[in-house]
Amino acid sequence: MSTTPTTSGLVPYARLPTPDPALRYTYGPDSAHQPGVPPGEVRELTIEDSRTFPGTHHRVWIHTPHGHEHHRPAAVTVFNDGWWYLDPEGEVRGGVVLDNLAAQGAIAPMVGVFVDPGVVGPGAGAPIVGDVDDDVGRWPRKQRNVEYDAAGRHYADFLLTEVLPQVAEHVALREAPEARAICGGSSGGNAAFTAAWSRPDGFGRAICFTSSFAQMPGGNPYTDLADATRARGGSPLRVFLHAAHRDLGWDQPRGNWFAENLRVAAALAEAGQEVRLVVGDGGHNPNQGGVLLPDALRWTWS
Repeated sequence: MSTTPTTSGLVPYARLPTPDPALRYTYGPDSAHQPGVPPGEVRELTIEDSRTFPGTHHRVWIHTPHGHEHHRPAAVTVFNDGWWYLDPEGEVRGGVVLDNLAAQGAIAPMVGVFVDPGVVGPGAGAPIVGDVDDDVGRWPRKQRNVEYDAAGRHYADFLLTEVLPQVAEHVALREAPEARAICGGSSGGNAAFTAAWSRPDGFGRAICFTSSFAQMPGGNPYTDLADATRARGGSPLRVFLHAAHRDLGWDQPRGNWFAENLRVAAALAEAGQEVRLVVGDGGHNPNQGGVLLPDALRWTWS
């Protein structure tokens, strides 16, 4: 009797296509203005000479859904990189998404607080282009990496003691951590996770797109969270993480932004935190996060 194995019925091997870093995802209807959904109200405020980050000027936009009663305390989602995430023609379109989801009843009507990173120097109150800190000869200078990449509670303290109290002068906010989320991408994803991790009394939910944990000073501090969870105390976290397969250094043993996101997801799972990990095929850009935002908010607030 022959012992030669047969290949009958087996699926032939085929190499998976190599993901393209320039790949773009298509936005769904929740990311576009929908007929019959009136836009929410947006107002801007400024924070001059922050106590937490002395010498910086911050612009903040408050988004409330159409018809929201400002005296009624509402849940809140803070968005880092404020205008990038609010811009209705941009890659994320946070206000548009909040309007559509509230109109559907997919999430309760909530306040969106869109916070720009601080800037310093002459003309600090004017809009600036780019995301690089301390460009030589350029004023004003954006302090994005200074505020977003640092471990510790400084940025969370800034939001909880300076930003949200000013917002509360215009619209009532719920104060329980489970009624507060924070969202960001790249370094803004670092800031979102760090804020929720370092201030469990302030934020109970976080949405982090292609976070740049790999570039945090001193390295990624979130690769082992099991023991740190007990020391942290507070309510459990609910974290939505997005990693891009062709993020920076995706195939390198060090400085691998894709791998560091996977390590944080694993650490959260090992620590018993509630986490959802979504992996995309593109590179390091806000398009994927923008496309995911509607479902990220649905899950985060479910």
